[in-house]
Amino acid sequence: MGKLQQFEITFDKSKVTYSPGESISGTVSIKVGQALPCKAIKVNCNGFCGITTKVNDTAWTVEEQYFNSTISVSDKGTLKQGEHTFPFKFLIPASAPTSFEGNYGKIIYRVRAFIETPRFAKDYNAEKAFYLLSLLNLNEVPDIWGICLSEVKQQFTYMLVKTGTVVLKAQTDMKGYTPGQIIQVTVNIHNQSGKNTGNVAASLMQRVTYETKRSIHDLRNIVDVEGGAVKAGKEVEWKEQIIIPPLPQSSLAGCDLIKIEYYVKVSLKSPDVMLTLPIHIGNVSLDKKRCPSKKAANSSSAAAEDTPCPGLSSSDGSISATTLTLPPRPAPKPAPRPTPRPRVSSHNSPSAPPAAYGLGAEGGAPVNDGFPNKRQSQLVSPNAFSYAPGLFFPQNQPPSGPGTAASGSTGATAPYPTENATSSAPTALILPPDIMKTKELTKQVRDKVVEKYEAGLGYKKISRALNISLSTIKSIIRKWKEYGTTANLPRGGRPPKLKSRTRRK
Repeated sequence: MGKLQQFEITFDKSKVTYSPGESISGTVSIKVGQALPCKAIKVNCNGFCGITTKVNDTAWTVEEQYFNSTISVSDKGTLKQGEHTFPFKFLIPASAPTSFEGNYGKIIYRVRAFIETPRFAKDYNAEKAFYLLSLLNLNEVPDIWGICLSEVKQQFTYMLVKTGTVVLKAQTDMKGYTPGQIIQVTVNIHNQSGKNTGNVAASLMQRVTYETKRSIHDLRNIVDVEGGAVKAGKEVEWKEQIIIPPLPQSSLAGCDLIKIEYYVKVSLKSPDVMLTLPIHIGNVSLDKKRCPSKKAANSSSAAAEDTPCPGLSSSDGSISATTLTLPPRPAPKPAPRPTPRPRVSSHNSPSAPPAAYGLGAEGGAPVNDGFPNKRQSQLVSPNAFSYAPGLFFPQNQPPSGPGTAASGSTGATAPYPTENATSSAPTALILPPDIMKTKELTKQVRDKVVEKYEAGLGYKKISRALNISLSTIKSIIRKWKEYGTTANLPRGGRPPKLKSRTRRK
């Protein structure tokens, strides 16, 4: 029996990514050391979706076939010693969905070759995968224009008998994005209670639904950003930016077993308040020139010009030539720029290029003397994703700082970040200069420790922010819990005893 030395599949021009409706061609290369009798040599091209109930398993419980074609490149005969090549060509259906790889399912495309040998002889096979990319044009998604806005009002109870209300509003600047673009998140928190809230956080979430006998929902937290807390009775406007890493598109047209959804989740740690802002992720970004609102505005203004104003018509019904003259409006005064506040230096690069925010929202600054916020963003820059196909970044992008580039894509058409691809690390808190410079435990410092403890920060975070030892922080919190004050106490930790007065009968 002949010995097989080489059996591999090669695509023309070393191409790996294809589009629906395109043809895929290549050759099958075979090298044998001895003559090899065979019944036939066949090449198969197929695409399917497989769903399983176990993570990263290939024993599919449900399958969906998209196409399956087989051709014979050689009939019965004998392969002589040496090298042999057999060309092949297949047409990919236009309805085939984009490649995808998830925890509980995959959309796979591959080319396989088989050498069928006579009975009782060993058969040989080779396989090579390719990827399919069906572009999702965001301009063709219904109701994609405008901002995404949501609001929630939550009542809660604290200190057993007291009640309060928190109003949480959030919005994104658009409803559709492509990998590498930036989501501008604006959050307004109105704390109508006597208790400080917990930290505010925004997350880019991915929800993948796998359809089996019982639907499987796989929820992933892609990117996290975190701000500060809101004082009692205060209102805060917080703005953040989230860079979208390489992700599969929202819609897998042609696939009925896998559904992908994305949304921005905005939440408070305490009280438990949350809202979601659904968004779409595609391959072709939104073109503002195609926004229908502009056309509607132009048509409405043209109609207004053609329609006579009833207030300008004369008694005989004709339009008067008299025009109304309105006094000129004074030019609006520009809003004063916020004075820059000292920030603790950090080696972490920002989550996105800094934006010019208005008054009361610089870096998440409060509107009415609320708590200053902190940033907790992914250590990546838009340039880290420039290898993904079809991405475009502006040339005037500032150079990114040191960061961890996202990696672990499963292919050019199905980029899927690993668990550690986009890490999050908190930066230091924004503190007044008098607290940052002094090391003495003034009453202001002790009050600041208690405020941060009430806001939900742990001992270690308070220690890093205020440059105070853990033992000192624990002592301050313990005394505050026992005696309800942060004032200096005598040695021994007990408040001074009051002299008892006895009444004379």
